[in-house]
Amino acid sequence: MRKIIPVVLCGGSGTRLWPLSRKGFPKQFLNFSSRNSLFQNTVSRVAQLVDSKDDVLIITNDEHRFIALAQLSELGVMGAEFLLEPCAKNTAPALTLAALRALEKDDDPVLVVTPSDQTITDEDAFETALNASIQVAETGAIVVLGIEAQKPETGYGYIKHCGQMGSFGEYDVESFVEKPDFETAQGYVDSGMHSWNGGMFVLKARVWLAALAQFQPDMLQQIETVWKRNAQDDRFIRVPEDGFVRVKSESIDYAVIEKCPGMLPIKMVPLDAGWSDLGAWDAVWEFSEQDEHGNSLHGDAQVTNTRNSLVYASERMVRVAGLDHVAVIETADAVLVIDQHQSQDVKTIVAELTTQQREERLLHRKVSRPWGWYDCIDEGDRFKVKRIQVNPGASLSLQRHEHRAEHWIVVKGRAEVTCGSQVSVLTENQSTYIPVGEIHRLRNLDDIPLEIIEVQSGGYLGEDDIERLDDTYGRG
Repeated sequence: MRKIIPVVLCGGSGTRLWPLSRKGFPKQFLNFSSRNSLFQNTVSRVAQLVDSKDDVLIITNDEHRFIALAQLSELGVMGAEFLLEPCAKNTAPALTLAALRALEKDDDPVLVVTPSDQTITDEDAFETALNASIQVAETGAIVVLGIEAQKPETGYGYIKHCGQMGSFGEYDVESFVEKPDFETAQGYVDSGMHSWNGGMFVLKARVWLAALAQFQPDMLQQIETVWKRNAQDDRFIRVPEDGFVRVKSESIDYAVIEKCPGMLPIKMVPLDAGWSDLGAWDAVWEFSEQDEHGNSLHGDAQVTNTRNSLVYASERMVRVAGLDHVAVIETADAVLVIDQHQSQDVKTIVAELTTQQREERLLHRKVSRPWGWYDCIDEGDRFKVKRIQVNPGASLSLQRHEHRAEHWIVVKGRAEVTCGSQVSVLTENQSTYIPVGEIHRLRNLDDIPLEIIEVQSGGYLGEDDIERLDDTYGRG
């Protein structure tokens, strides 16, 4: 039996689900309808295909690696490897890195490639389709999973299949079409010969590299050169930015898949497993459980005389009255109210926030860190107040700030505080002061979370005012 290596693509930014999804905490790490995130559910699904979870490859970046690691730890998946992209180059370079790493594990393993931000409600059907796809991929074909086109979606790519069903339930692929207009999409749905392309592929590692050599030889040569300089740090594998930055940014579809019909063997296996890519707020509403009036409510949300609406309350009470087919999304620092028919306009909103250089496009008020999290609970002229939680046994970096002083008050737990040459231990209700420019570190000594209140004061309080002198997590 050939070795199978799941490849989970976890590098997206999820801007279409702002303000819940942000660059620093994108949608794959969010929980919409179960106790696990989309990323956790994806890993759980594909991990069923392999004997050892050590064979799972996660493609992500430095910014998200500790969020992904923490969520895998919650699942008990401790052996998965992380390929860290130094900059975003879309999915074709990511898959190429995965294929090169996979060939170091086995002569020619089958790669099961999936995004990390999709939903599947029928996991048995999903596993059946993947097992069929693996058998087809064993023959040397590239396999793409095709989702039944249930309505004329203009934001999806379409796969046209042809011929008779094969012995594993597969079809030949005749062509691909990317994001057609409404009338064309309606014709595809009516024809019964077109499926949505959900971005899930099954193929041998050497088949991918051979196809890339045929269609994108420069990309393959650049990535092979970069891969020779990779460096491994425990479960993290990095490639040098100076070489990777010159690689063309291209999706798997554009680089290879759409060029295959008539050139290389490519098959489609139907997938009927309750799939959704949760690509916009109207898709989240469709996916979510609804009441008798078509409303989907999350958190402290309540509606009056309202129908077919999504109300997501993250932090505060939200009350909605007299609306139809809207999405109301509340977070600690931003609120979105949008007609669900205009859900795609969220991308425009995020683009405007980027132009305005608003921090709300990047981070939530509560920000995850490898050692825990912080929540900026208040700020004004020359001051900022944070609530900080440090995980058991974890510590912040040894650091200093050029522009700000800090006051720390322990709320819960026991803190080891380094300030200059002095090391002290603080317990509940005790406090300390860190002068501007002083070297300092905070460590949790106990097996329960440490919580402190930090008051910053100074002329500049940006997150970039930090010089790390020593860091457990390899951050510069």
